[in-house]
Amino acid sequence: MKTTEAVADSTSHTFLTGAILFANLDYSGLADYAVKAVVGGAIWMAFKLTGDYFSNKMKKK
Repeated sequence: MKTTEAVADSTSHTFLTGAILFANLDYSGLADYAVKAVVGGAIWMAFKLTGDYFSNKMKKK
């Protein structure tokens, strides 16, 4: 009788971990977080562009 050895593959472990994490994910909370992240990113971008504008304006004087 010939025995076969199990192949240690990290892909199966990664897939199993991902499946467990996605099964327990709260999608409504994720949507709320995505909206907050987009709004926060837009506010940060507005402040950054305003600061760059005034910085360049002050350098030209």
